[in-house]
Amino acid sequence: MALNTVNVKAEQVYRKKVFSRLIKIAFLLLIIILSIVYLFLYIVYDGGRFTVSLDRNMSNRKNIFLSEDGKLNSKTRRLSADTIDYMDNISINWLPDNLDTEATGAHNGDNYIAYTFYVVNAGEESVHYWYEIDIDDTIKNVDEAIRIMIYRNGEPTVYAKKNRATKENEPGTEAFVSNNIAVLEQRKKMKPGKKDRFTIVIWIEGDDPECNNALLGGEIKMHMDIREEHIA
Repeated sequence: MALNTVNVKAEQVYRKKVFSRLIKIAFLLLIIILSIVYLFLYIVYDGGRFTVSLDRNMSNRKNIFLSEDGKLNSKTRRLSADTIDYMDNISINWLPDNLDTEATGAHNGDNYIAYTFYVVNAGEESVHYWYEIDIDDTIKNVDEAIRIMIYRNGEPTVYAKKNRATKENEPGTEAFVSNNIAVLEQRKKMKPGKKDRFTIVIWIEGDDPECNNALLGGEIKMHMDIREEHIA
């Protein structure tokens, strides 16, 4: 009996050790998985920033580049702007009149995002390019009331999803291209030495019929791409 008791206790101790090791391994695997997920989300969402990216081939072959201030010593293929943590609904009429000229880079205000930058043609030939704003993710259908205003060389255009009930454009806006693409436009014949000034403004339009309490807690993530050719 005593021998059996010893054997049973030894087996119990062994099982506890194995179980303890399995717990430690599972815990480490969980940490690794969470780290990978966090890294993936950070890369995708870029820490909550609005990004503007230029096609590498276009930059290398045509000598086109991006710049926050339009100067040659600050050229890049990717720009990143801070967003805001909270955005309440406002009216387009509340936006400052000098949004396109007040600053370069990020110049967010109360309840709106504003970012100004340049596309510079430092090459020797005229170019055409497409600029596209993609919707990466949206929560609680907040995109139904989102407005995107793009100033290109001082000329503003406002974009929004079509009215859900009437299927018509919201007043004073151009319709989003699709659920995933908000803006898709072509810039033709940009001459050598020229700079296109862009100001991107994003807000929730309080006068939109879809702007209601159901949007509370909603989120949206977007980015902008500039390419020589549109990729369908």
